Amino acid sequence: MTTVCVTGATGYIGSWLVRSLLSKEYLVNATTRDINKGLEIFGDCDGLKLFRGDLSEEGSFDEAVKGCVCVFHVAASMEFGITAAENIEEYVQSNVLEPAIRGTINVLQSCSRAKTVKRVIFTSSISTITGKDDNGNWRSVVDESSTISLDRVWKDKPNGWVYALSKLLTEEKAFEFAKENGIDLVSIIPPTVAGPFLTPTVPASLQVLLSPVTGDPKLYAILLAVHSRLGSIPLVHIEDICNAHIFLMDATKAKGRYVCVAGSCSLPQIASLIDGRGDEEIHESKASLVISSKKLTDLGFEFKFSVRDIVKDTVSCYVECGFLKS
Repeated sequence: MTTVCVTGATGYIGSWLVRSLLSKEYLVNATTRDINKGLEIFGDCDGLKLFRGDLSEEGSFDEAVKGCVCVFHVAASMEFGITAAENIEEYVQSNVLEPAIRGTINVLQSCSRAKTVKRVIFTSSISTITGKDDNGNWRSVVDESSTISLDRVWKDKPNGWVYALSKLLTEEKAFEFAKENGIDLVSIIPPTVAGPFLTPTVPASLQVLLSPVTGDPKLYAILLAVHSRLGSIPLVHIEDICNAHIFLMDATKAKGRYVCVAGSCSLPQIASLIDGRGDEEIHESKASLVISSKKLTDLGFEFKFSVRDIVKDTVSCYVECGFLKS
């Protein structure tokens, strides 16, 4: 049987990815900073081994990666904002960006030492993508090449700027290291991920998506920032994003970055769907930009869940957990 490794296995995507891989009869080495949290989520599961892995510790992933043919690097810092009163750029550089980069390089060094890893799948983020060009004009199509301007992010510091910088710089350094060390690395770019969850707490992306009805101003500000940057709210179901990770592991022709967006909708449409009033067809106007997953679908990937399905499953899970009234 084939053995793979998942870092960040107790997070939202990581935990569901572990479950998806096990269902496909892969042997999974899953890393987490807290083994007890892993046991809480997965229990005593056949085909699964839990390893303690800390991005800040060099060599921390050596044992977990040993013997694996693929490593899914999902683990990441979730810093969205910093409250440092002064020297904020210096603080972010030394306390967020540099540790994030070192952590990913630590994982890739473990992959290089293992000698068995044929491919690494890096989980990036739609926060690295923008719907506007360098002149501030809306693009007609947004794809893998539509990366944010680092200089502009440093200057404007929009909502979620720290996370965006962390993801983009870490991804860039990962590709550089992979090229220099002969590692086959492919990155996948998820938007807001939603649907059911395995984690003991509600994932941040679900809290953000449902903020129009829960009324959390800080979370709603994140949703507004996404809409401002991309012109809509792009979504993907947790099952689809995990299947896309596995698909890219097996796709021999896969190379570079892949946007994984099932569809997009406006803020009013999201609110309508959450309230159960979304009977109208979800579509983008002819004037709006398209957030394209064409590179991924041209490779053969097929999405299973629509925007309506994604919101419906998210609301259902929230109701079952007692966070929303039915």
